[in-house]
Amino acid sequence: MNALTLRGIVAEELGSLRLHVIGKCGGLGELRKTCWTRELLGFGTRHYASGRKVYIVQARMEGRTRTVTIGNDKVLRRAQAMDVARRVLLRAQTGDNPAEERKQLRKVPSYRDFLKTYWDRVSPKWKPSTLYTHRYYKRKYLDRAFEGLFLDEIEERHVQEWFNRITNTGGPGAANRCGEILRAMFNKAEQWGVRPEGSNPCLYIRKNKGRKCERFLSDQEFRRIGEVLNRHGKTFPLHCAAISLLILTGCRKSEITCLKWSEVRGRRLLLTDSKTGPRTVWLAEAAASILHALPRREKQRYVFWNPATQHPITDIGNLWSKLRDEAGLPGVRIHDLRHSFASHAAAHSETLPMIGKLLGHADVRTTTRYAHLDDGHVIEAAQRIGNLIEQNMSGSYSLIHNTKYDSGPLLHD
Repeated sequence: MNALTLRGIVAEELGSLRLHVIGKCGGLGELRKTCWTRELLGFGTRHYASGRKVYIVQARMEGRTRTVTIGNDKVLRRAQAMDVARRVLLRAQTGDNPAEERKQLRKVPSYRDFLKTYWDRVSPKWKPSTLYTHRYYKRKYLDRAFEGLFLDEIEERHVQEWFNRITNTGGPGAANRCGEILRAMFNKAEQWGVRPEGSNPCLYIRKNKGRKCERFLSDQEFRRIGEVLNRHGKTFPLHCAAISLLILTGCRKSEITCLKWSEVRGRRLLLTDSKTGPRTVWLAEAAASILHALPRREKQRYVFWNPATQHPITDIGNLWSKLRDEAGLPGVRIHDLRHSFASHAAAHSETLPMIGKLLGHADVRTTTRYAHLDDGHVIEAAQRIGNLIEQNMSGSYSLIHNTKYDSGPLLHD
């Protein structure tokens, strides 16, 4: 700390008095005399030959004595100058350094700069599909989100306004996804020491309610889609085989369409890079038979390979739209086949941990979103339980007739 630091402290304290002018101090060559007060050690008045007086403060900093001017007596009253000197001396004793604080503030990057830093450091760890989606949201909603603001200036109100704007223009789903990206970015800012811990402005931003997709196929609907697959099996053998495997395994679309022969091991699929990382998919006999019947070509890595495009067959959506319409299942998505697999497993009393293992979920809480039960199964379960209770009670007690009012005359007030 030096005289410049002390002058910075004085300037800040004078600023708290809201004075626009502090007066001139005069040159060093002028004849002057300094009178120190006994009321406050370090506070004094400097008299010049011209008759001008200024208030000064003197403090010992890092083993050296520093003296700076507070202001002219024509601008400051003596009580004001002494009050400023008292606070300056206290801050000097505690080691306060405004220059260091300004230096630290300058270290905080702008939102734009930190977004670039975060993206460069974190995005290489994302999966290609995640990176593709996040790049779209970054370009459309994140790049110009908080123009002109530094990272530590962004507050919850700024994020809420931005979130509402995306909800209105891009939709609830886009706002939720962008909010998650921004929340993760501020979490990293705290981990890297750019923002204080617990200061994430996204912490209390409530997500939009998502659309619940509880559509899954019944036994009759599975029968109809099976008939349609059989009719088109010779025309589109690979496409129909891929859709059949989605139905029989509950796998994600990309896990089947990008399946490699090296990952097929008898009655298992050893997926090396699924959404949740490497996992094993156990195959039923019907699923294994479909895979074993597919042709293998030399130097062909992928199971569902299109010789014309020299790429895996990833676009099965057009054929699925045709198949579902023929089967009388309008609006059913390919991902609903995964829902259906989970719901049928739940209907046959499979536990949530087992269903989660079959679907490749890292968290069993995710499985509860898929383990829906058909109304028919719920009605059957309710009927079975009701019949059991009524049978147990029918021997000596009837729910309909043998109430306490039937045991004797009614009592009235």
